[in-house]
Amino acid sequence: MNNFFDNQRIVTLIWKRKIHFVIVGIAAVVLAAIFSGPAFIRPMYKSTARIYPSNIGEMSEESKTEQMLEIINSNDVKLKMFEVFPLHEDYKLKKDDPQYLTYMFDIYNKNVSVSKTQYETVELVILDFFPGRAAVMCDSLIHFYNQKVGQIHKAKRGEVLVILKKQLEKKQFEYDSVYVRLNKIRSESGIVDFQNQVPEVTRGYMTALATGRGSAADTKEIKNLYDNMLASGADAFRLEKEYNNLINSLDSIQLLYDINLSEYEKEITYSHVVEKPFAADKKSYPVRWIIVFFSAFSAVFMALLVFLVLDYRKEE
Repeated sequence: MNNFFDNQRIVTLIWKRKIHFVIVGIAAVVLAAIFSGPAFIRPMYKSTARIYPSNIGEMSEESKTEQMLEIINSNDVKLKMFEVFPLHEDYKLKKDDPQYLTYMFDIYNKNVSVSKTQYETVELVILDFFPGRAAVMCDSLIHFYNQKVGQIHKAKRGEVLVILKKQLEKKQFEYDSVYVRLNKIRSESGIVDFQNQVPEVTRGYMTALATGRGSAADTKEIKNLYDNMLASGADAFRLEKEYNNLINSLDSIQLLYDINLSEYEKEITYSHVVEKPFAADKKSYPVRWIIVFFSAFSAVFMALLVFLVLDYRKEE
């Protein structure tokens, strides 16, 4: 075996068997060309698109492009693609097969590539048996991504709306309760605005006592109002302050509710299409010249090994 791979031996053998190598090479080329043809390997067409994320809020430490990649590669989006496109028919799969999803995910992952470019865009590359469908699948993938992000945002806004709705109902109940009690004090005591009435009533009452002017009925009315302020003024003042605070709280919560409701009902896209997909005019797979080249190379190499073994055994 010392001279089995001797260079001189190999060169001599190749020259000696040159006709054989030519025949093997030609046969490999012909066979590879035949078996890599459409009759044996179904051609596939490629469609590409490039998109850039937009209108996405911060969800984690990931960049917006990385968030886009996570969502596009999610199983929810893939299942949507399975529902819309009859890929299982082309790959001879049955939906009632227990391993249907395993096979589908494997095929999808081989034919659909989603990656980040150096310019922070996301590139979609889809291979399919039909050029038009490959382009439509690209468009659909973008659509399902926008739909998924919209659902995520709606779910988040929906949770906020539920919380704000409960706060509004609670504050409204408190407001109604305070409003009833405040109106009762106002009707019973005549105190409409405690903070502004106190100085005026006090001044009027003291002036009436000091000067003795005015009718007895007016003086009595002023004294009754003054006495009511002494008796109910503290409660009236507290309720007025609580009433005003509740109005401000209701206004603030209502504003937040309206903003979140507007965002919840908004229909927007979450991607900018930088490069639109189109139907390819020539196949991308298989690349026949590569198959033919490596087939011919492999056949000639194997022939060389066989001839080396045969030649070595003759010399033993």
